[in-house]
Amino acid sequence: MRIQDIAKKLRDNIQKVIVGKDEVIDLTLTAVLCEGHVLLEDVPGIGKTTLARALAASLGCAFRRLQFTPDLLPSDVTGLSWFNQKTQEFEFRPGPVMSQVLLADEINRATPRTQSALLEAMQERQITVDGITRPLPRPFLVLATENPVELEGTFPLPEAQLDRFLLRIVIGYPNQAEENMILERFKQADPLLDLRAVTTPKELLAAQVERRKVRVELSLRDYIVRIARATRETGELELGASPRGTMALYQACQAWAGIQGREYILPDDVKRLALPVLCHRMIVSPQAQLHGRSAQEMIKDIIANVPVPVES
Repeated sequence: MRIQDIAKKLRDNIQKVIVGKDEVIDLTLTAVLCEGHVLLEDVPGIGKTTLARALAASLGCAFRRLQFTPDLLPSDVTGLSWFNQKTQEFEFRPGPVMSQVLLADEINRATPRTQSALLEAMQERQITVDGITRPLPRPFLVLATENPVELEGTFPLPEAQLDRFLLRIVIGYPNQAEENMILERFKQADPLLDLRAVTTPKELLAAQVERRKVRVELSLRDYIVRIARATRETGELELGASPRGTMALYQACQAWAGIQGREYILPDDVKRLALPVLCHRMIVSPQAQLHGRSAQEMIKDIIANVPVPVES
């Protein structure tokens, strides 16, 4: 499959910079194939920004990085119209969002007003400035990072924004062998500086079209729907997965299967992707929090209790 070939080229290229973390890379590529957005959440120094930059360099797409700060304005994201005194006309100056890959670094440090400037772009692939709507270049992907441990000077992402991220990925610490390899790889120079693109936007768009052809049997489609609906029916959750979340799980399973070289999805694909796709879309009730319950535990319980379709 073309999907598997492109994914292998991208994975091999990214691994020139990122040591280990094969599953994290594959999850990121899953989002790319769905033209979905990724929220990279972990403590500082894990490699969130490095992963985002390595992916952007490998894709060969127009890349912009935006450092989110409390004083950032919505116009700093979308762009603005300014008056050109020479031509005596207003001209549009595009912001960083007018790119193909946008790295929103520490997105939770910006105010809710600035965060909301990304809502239209992430969902509709367009921006509206001064009443004029402008389409964004395709493919369009937001890679956002946030630090979950620092609370001072941060603003929690609203549910409407979280729901627009296809996946939330936690990278995690490297093991001892991987950490030694990191020191070895970076002792001479930063390999990210020499990273070159291994695909083109045209090839990527073609792979995204092919992803839609990955077969999903009716029983597996129903399995995805039952898992999503189960998050809305449990009393331990104040907010369950939205229909957008159901669609995200469906698409992510197609992309994951394509990366593995299959033309069909399996129940194991659904089980594997339910956590990164659904957890950030759910709100745990206060009573469940008092009992130490987390969204991850609830997803695991739902997966254990929803009957898996079997071949007749």
